[in-house]
Amino acid sequence: MEPKITMLNSMGGGDFTAAMDQFVRWGLDVVDLKDGIYGKSIGDLTEEETDTAAQALQERNLSVYCFSTGLFYEDIEYGEQHFRDRHLGMLDNILRSAQKLRPLMIRLLAAQTAQRDHIVNSTDYIRECAPWVFEVYREAIDRIHDAGFQVTIENEAHACIWASPQEVVSFYQELDRSGRVHFTWDVQNLWQMGTFPSLSVYNELRPLIGFLHLKGGQVRGASSELVWKSALEDASWPVEQITRQAIADGVSPVICLNPSHGQPKEGYDYNNLTERDLLYLRSIIWKEVSS
Repeated sequence: MEPKITMLNSMGGGDFTAAMDQFVRWGLDVVDLKDGIYGKSIGDLTEEETDTAAQALQERNLSVYCFSTGLFYEDIEYGEQHFRDRHLGMLDNILRSAQKLRPLMIRLLAAQTAQRDHIVNSTDYIRECAPWVFEVYREAIDRIHDAGFQVTIENEAHACIWASPQEVVSFYQELDRSGRVHFTWDVQNLWQMGTFPSLSVYNELRPLIGFLHLKGGQVRGASSELVWKSALEDASWPVEQITRQAIADGVSPVICLNPSHGQPKEGYDYNNLTERDLLYLRSIIWKEVSS
């Protein structure tokens, strides 16, 4: 089945209504809502702002694929009460907005840890030092699922509890919420955490993946470390091989484009990166579905 393409609403521009017009011009019909929505993040919208956004989407025949919330993206060392007050406390408003904007899924983020440089396996560390983390995630997952939405957890790039496929897999095993939550693999984020993207990494994560996020990025010389920001087509990781396999496996019915991280590279053409990435991803999809 041919996957659809989405991207963050802000990639269409800073003005939400104009950004949605740009999505239509790009030929996209699903949106990933995160921030820059009338100057706010998805978790902070008032009922009036939610209604206005819903109307703007309906008028353009656009639907919401994902709410990309920032829930749980803080150091777990802040403690259980902080996470319950600050993050679970936002969930009611997010679910109220979701009832009107009707995303297919709601994203949670993998948390951070101030001990990232000192631990080998974050799941073991959490079991020993912060077992409440699993319960807080379970509560959020169950509330979102029971409200009628899919749940996904995405890996992040800075001090994230997930730096390897093994940490992702063991965390999901500990969660014990099979069928209620899947994994959003942001390929570049895991790369920034130290795991270079490869087909073997994809295969380790494949049973958990429900959503795929793609960014470019280049290495310097023989190193495997991400250094330069780049278009997807010029990335140092095997974009086409991994993406085509994910399409063949049907793991991600929608594929999301994100802006590349990394330093600007002298002499590199950074004009129209979003349009270039969109055209390149469409070419990959066409190759796979027509093969």
